[in-house]
Amino acid sequence: MNLDSELNRLRNAYVARHPKSAEQYRRATEVMPGGNTRSVLYYDPFPLAMVRGEGARLWDADGHEYLDFLGEFTAGLYGHSHPVIREAIFAAVGEGINLTGHNLLEAQLARLVVERFPSLRQVRFTNSGTEANLMAIAAAKHFTGRRKVLVFEGGYHGGVLTFGGGSSPVNVPHEFLIGTYNDLSSVQALVDEHGPEIAAIVAEPMQGAGGCIVGDPGFLRGLRRLATEAGAMLVFDEVMTSRLSPGGRQAELGITPDLTTLGKYIGGGMSFGAFGGRADIMAQFDPRKPGHLGHAGTFNNNVVTMSAGIAGLTKIYTADAARALNARGDALRTRLNAFCREAGTELQFTGLGSLMNLHATRAEIRSSQDIPASERLIKNLFFFDMLEQGFYVAPRGFIVLSLPLNDDDVDRFAQAVEDFTRRYGEALRA
Repeated sequence: MNLDSELNRLRNAYVARHPKSAEQYRRATEVMPGGNTRSVLYYDPFPLAMVRGEGARLWDADGHEYLDFLGEFTAGLYGHSHPVIREAIFAAVGEGINLTGHNLLEAQLARLVVERFPSLRQVRFTNSGTEANLMAIAAAKHFTGRRKVLVFEGGYHGGVLTFGGGSSPVNVPHEFLIGTYNDLSSVQALVDEHGPEIAAIVAEPMQGAGGCIVGDPGFLRGLRRLATEAGAMLVFDEVMTSRLSPGGRQAELGITPDLTTLGKYIGGGMSFGAFGGRADIMAQFDPRKPGHLGHAGTFNNNVVTMSAGIAGLTKIYTADAARALNARGDALRTRLNAFCREAGTELQFTGLGSLMNLHATRAEIRSSQDIPASERLIKNLFFFDMLEQGFYVAPRGFIVLSLPLNDDDVDRFAQAVEDFTRRYGEALRA
């Protein structure tokens, strides 16, 4: 079987099934560069135009229904239009969307966040995970009086802090040092050379956008040690991984970073981010203190997000719900990897809990350098095959479980993956 021919067949069938999405995309290109305002959502030959979502289901402009196994790239933990979240939003809107002042909800949500993540003694809100990471780095630089920031190849900390191929032309102009993920010796070498200049070591406990590359516990504990020895701040970007346990990945590992960043599900899936940590670092933002750091944002404390976040953390994503969802994800990933092995394919699903990613190699993946460049073809094949079977995943093979998915939904998806491994098994073997 020729995989290029199969991919062409699937793409041609996709075009035939989605004339309204194609027309919507054509119109969008007239007023937006490439018809796009969010890069990750674009794929050839044109992206689907989604018109409705409910629970764990999506419908496109041509009326096709999909089980959503992408969950807004982790932000959609609660699914689409969860009734509890919706009620909280409507209640907030009824009293005014933005009240031009402090309100009764922001401190409630802050207390819930601080109680859930013990390393956060105090917290501030932003409008995105990107902003949260920008502010955490700014806080670390000001607190230490240093300029350099140690990050990792394959890391993603927002649209202007992305290191998938080194650095990006749109990155903010910090003085970055780039280490190799899961390679403590590479970090040690950078600390040995630049230690007194390093303000922060910024790391995801699992690289999410980089392909669900799990941080080795020894590596992450080593970062804590090296940061302490260098007098630098350890920043854990838990925008994605905070959902992996009631207290985030850091709680599972027993590691206390100096600063932590969080993302949209904490705000009920609305536009939201947060950064927090040690009280002495966060005190830099106390407006009662002379010379405090400014931190603006019209919607930082907007009542819609505050209300949705409180409802989500108190009524839906409880500690028990977090454990159950991630246990379901671990079981699914184990099941999918069993299919890959039984079919003899060079495929595997990496990740933790409710987050996972397909890769076209059986070799251990410890950093972005271990991901074969040739796997793009396989991931595209998987993406279009899953769409044809009624499942929405990311073109890069990223798969996310959300709370509305039930056992039957997961079983159906597992069957679809097993069918994929059987259908293309011979061509996917080494």
